[in-house]
Amino acid sequence: MPNPDPQPAFVLIRPQMGENIGAAARGMWNFGLDRMRIIDPRDGWPNQKAVAMASGAGRLLDEAQIFPDTPAAIADCDYVYATTARPRGLTKPVLSPEAAMQDARARIAAGSRVAVMFGPERSGMENDDIARANAIISVPVNPAFPSLNLAQCVLLTGYEWQREALPEAQTRVDASGDWAAQIEIEKLSQHYEERLETAGFFFPEHKAANMKQNLRNLWSRMPLTRADTQMLHGIMRQMVRWKERD
Repeated sequence: MPNPDPQPAFVLIRPQMGENIGAAARGMWNFGLDRMRIIDPRDGWPNQKAVAMASGAGRLLDEAQIFPDTPAAIADCDYVYATTARPRGLTKPVLSPEAAMQDARARIAAGSRVAVMFGPERSGMENDDIARANAIISVPVNPAFPSLNLAQCVLLTGYEWQREALPEAQTRVDASGDWAAQIEIEKLSQHYEERLETAGFFFPEHKAANMKQNLRNLWSRMPLTRADTQMLHGIMRQMVRWKERD
């Protein structure tokens, strides 16, 4: 069955300047990418500065999808990459842009929906966003000056996407799995958080937020199928029933 999304969605998380959104649109269209998603743009939407900077790529802005938060923006995706120079202690596969786009092409060829997340200009991506990604894209930049402009990062990733030949990457991912979408991972995470909260697992209280974040990171790091998520839901439900009978 043909993949309805033959390219990755590029997700801009809380971008601060319209000019950077417009420049990102130009960078995407340079390499044939037109699935732009924008989360909570600081200066509102639509943005005339973005339109002016986009120049011939204005169509991407007209068709861009606007979302209130990260879970909503990636809910329909099966695999998500986060572009960040700092993994910040979250254990995930770390790929170069080249390797990531090879992997993305293979996953898309296998029928998966894929997204690449880009953080806001000033502070970069927050751990809560990174925790929802399956893998990290890290650019080998000068460690004394690791900051990349949003549009530069989009352009670099788009270039690596266009450079990869599909037949070369096609054998890298098993196409047989019916992979769980991000919304299914989110529901699984919420289910476990709620039950573990009731059981008093998140203790002491001052460590609870970090424990929940690590749990989310665990789920996103696993290549889960839909059958896997259904089984994990069933395990937790059965454990709760057994405890209630006790």
